[in-house]
Parts: sequence; structure tokens; C-alpha cells
Amino acid sequence: MARPFVCVRALATVLLLGIATVSGSMGLRGQEHRGTSRIPSQFSAEERFTMKEALKDAIKIPTVSFGPEEFNTTALAEFGEFIYKAFPTLFKTSFIQHEVVGEYSHLFTVQGSDPSLQPYLLTAHIDVVPAPAEGWEVPPFSGLERDGFIHGRGTLDNKNSVMAILQALELLVTRNYVPRRSFFIALGHDEEVSGKYGAQKISALLQARGVQLAFIMDECGFVLDGFFPSLKKPFAMVSVSEKGALNLKLQVNMTPGHSSAPPKETSIGILAAAISRLEQTSLPNMFGDGPLKKTMQLLANEFPFPTNVVLSNLWLFRPLVSRLLERNYITNAFIRTTTAVTMFNAGIKINVIPPVAEATINFRIHPAQTVQEVIDLVKNIMADDRVQFHVLSAFDPLPISPSDDQAFGYQLLRQTIQSVFPEVNIVAPGTCIGNTDSRHYTNLTTDIYRFNPLYLQPQDFSSIHGLNEKISVQAYETQVKFMFELIQNADTELSQVPHLHEL
Repeated sequence: MARPFVCVRALATVLLLGIATVSGSMGLRGQEHRGTSRIPSQFSAEERFTMKEALKDAIKIPTVSFGPEEFNTTALAEFGEFIYKAFPTLFKTSFIQHEVVGEYSHLFTVQGSDPSLQPYLLTAHIDVVPAPAEGWEVPPFSGLERDGFIHGRGTLDNKNSVMAILQALELLVTRNYVPRRSFFIALGHDEEVSGKYGAQKISALLQARGVQLAFIMDECGFVLDGFFPSLKKPFAMVSVSEKGALNLKLQVNMTPGHSSAPPKETSIGILAAAISRLEQTSLPNMFGDGPLKKTMQLLANEFPFPTNVVLSNLWLFRPLVSRLLERNYITNAFIRTTTAVTMFNAGIKINVIPPVAEATINFRIHPAQTVQEVIDLVKNIMADDRVQFHVLSAFDPLPISPSDDQAFGYQLLRQTIQSVFPEVNIVAPGTCIGNTDSRHYTNLTTDIYRFNPLYLQPQDFSSIHGLNEKISVQAYETQVKFMFELIQNADTELSQVPHLHEL
């Protein structure tokens, strides 16, 4: 009985990542069919050194977002000056227009030669979360290179993408590349605290100009390696949706008094009891809802017995798999709306019964639910009218973008992944459990994809927003290579061709 149980547990990890094998028959009609030459993604030693040093210099600029209205504006302004120096060719190329939006965000418009092709958008963000120096192996804004890695805040989230996109375009332009398909590069400066002044303003500007996009590529998915033993090779996850969010402030007001004669209940006690009920009563398990059913059907034949049987017969095994997924806090985040008590404030003096107790709860909303549904569930769980609800911010989960054979953006990413990472056989649609700037662009396209062309292992997750964030020099070079190829591949069109690893 032990071996089947291990296989089922391996399946739980599979479902965590929302894996699905995409074996579409649609491909991309390449440039070779039009008689134009392709620029190989080969970089000289001098170019590789330059791109490495530029990333290190970018990491040294502490573009920290501390709160929704609190940024390191000096660093943001410095970063704007830095990219002028790091990528001089971009700023003197006639078909590339640069604009500063919202004071510190940047929009590049790259004009293609064929106006009949719908443009696309590449987006990343300049800002980073705070990084206290305590606990880091090296100072977090040192950009230090050690043992083949560049260390510092932003090496994975998300200056690596900012720099890789600009670096790839700089290298292409210096090789006399002129795109057929127009595209935009949007670099927001406040993604970590909402994107209100960056991506939101860029989106409004593009909408006012009548822009509609073929697709958007943002951060989130990775090439995942070592996440479960059943699959010997790495696989790529392209996120086709992301969770919604709800920040809820809970408040209890009571009459203050002297601690020597306390009432039966205090504001702290009432609120603590309500929060305890909320933490002990998980929101509904949504496993199997949404696109996961199709994902599992496509996945079944990729795994050995008995996992393939389990995936093919969820009518029988769904309850078991659901319970297994609930046991781990990471897998649990993929199957339900999560609840996190992040702030609790109460009390004014050691001998005074506090008049007010407040707590802030952060919910990440499963794509099968809405903000209002979560609020209603929370009220029913707390079941105490003395607890007041105040919505600080909220937005519903993003719609699920298409990943079928007709989805140009998805197929473009799939084939570029399998060109740059030939060892990757599985490209899978998944859900981003975080939030990105891409949610501000839903008025411009229905095709939004989130992918970082980087290998990620389980231990790497903790460094994102955590300690000792770093990227290998080789991984960053590969990321530049990916963007270099993707931009060229975007000049193609969908056509019926056999599935190939090489474009």
C-alpha cells in the first residue's frame, strides 16, 4: 500500500502546479518562409560581460516600494537615468519611442514594419520590496557577484526581467533588426504596492490611443525543476490566470475602562475569538473547478501507474486528492482562497481596557470565487455582529486566458520555451497565486500570460521577497537569449505545422 500512496502524493504536487501537456498542432509560420534572415542568439564574451555588469548596476539602485504612497523616488529617478546610459542604442533608434509615465514608469513603443500585425506588450516592474540587511549573506543592494551568482533584491523579482527585455532589444537593434510586428515595453514603478501610478496609467494611456493587443507577457511562471519525483525532466508553467485579492480590516469598538474591574469580554478578546474561528475554518476547497479538469485529462498519460489511473478517474479519487492537497500550506494555496492575518493592533496603556481592536486580513481569492462570495463566507464564519468589516482594497481573480492551438501568445511562448530550453517537453498552463501588473491591462487584451524564462527549484521560492535573492549569471544570459528569440518569433503568424522543438 505504501507505493500507491507515494504516487498519489506525487500527483498532489502535480496538481499544485496546474500542469497540462499541450500537444497542439498549431505552430508559428517563421521568417524563413518570407525569405528574411534570422539573427542567431549568440553573444560575444564582451556582450555577455556587459549584460552581466548592467544587471549588477541595476540591483545596486534601491528602488524600494515601502507602501502604496511611499516610494524611494530618488532611486526611481536614478534608475531612469541609468537605463539611458545602459542602453544607448534604444534611445537613438528612430522606430523606438520612449515616454516617462506617472513620473517614474517607462513606456517604449517599438514600431514594426507591418501595420497589419496586431501589437503585443512585454511588461516588468522596476520596484522591489524592502530588504533589511539582517540575515543576508551579502548586502541586499550590493549587486555582488559570487560563485557564478549575482546577489541582491530584484535579481528574481523583477529587475532581471526589466533588464533582460531591454538588453535583448538593445542587442537586436545593434544587429540592425527591424521588427515586423509592433510592440510595447511597459516598466512599472509601483507593482509591489498596487501598480496604481505605473501600470494603471500606462494602460489608460494605451487605451486612450485605441491600442488593442495580441497578447501580454508578464512575470510569474517558471521552468520548474525537482518539484516531484515522478517527472524526471523539468517542465515550464505559463500562468494563464492569477488569484484575486481582498484586504479586509476588522474592528471591534467597546467602552474603555480600568483593568482592575474588567468586563466579561474586551475588544481584544472578541476580535481574537472571531479571528480564531476564521483561521480554524478554511474557505471551501475548490479543487477541480475551473480549467483543472481539462488539465488533468491532458496530463494523465504522462505519468506511470497508478497516477495515470487517478487522473483519469477523478470521479473516484477527487476527495482523496483534495485532502492530500490540504495538508501542505503551499498546495493548499492552489486549491482555495487563502486567509492570512497580517496585522493586529489594540491597546493604549497597560492598565486600560482598550476601546478599539483592529486586525487586517489578506485573502488571495481562488479563480472560481469572487470578492463578494468571500466576504459573505467570512461574515458567516465569524458570526458576530460586533465585528465591523471595512474593505481596504479588493479585486476579483483575472479571467483565464486561452491556451489552445489558436492562442497566438501562448503558442509563441510554448515554441520559444522549447527552442531555448530543448530539454523541456511539457509546457503547462497554470495559475499565479500572487498578483502582477498584468491585471491592469485586461482592457487591452484577453490573452495575458505570465512567464519568467528561468529555472526555479523548490528552495528558490523562499528567496523571492525573502532572504538571499540571487540569479546565476548563466540563467540571466539564458533569459536575455529567450527575450532575443521571443521578439523575433513574434514576427511570425500561426499556421498548421507539426510540433517541433526548434522554430
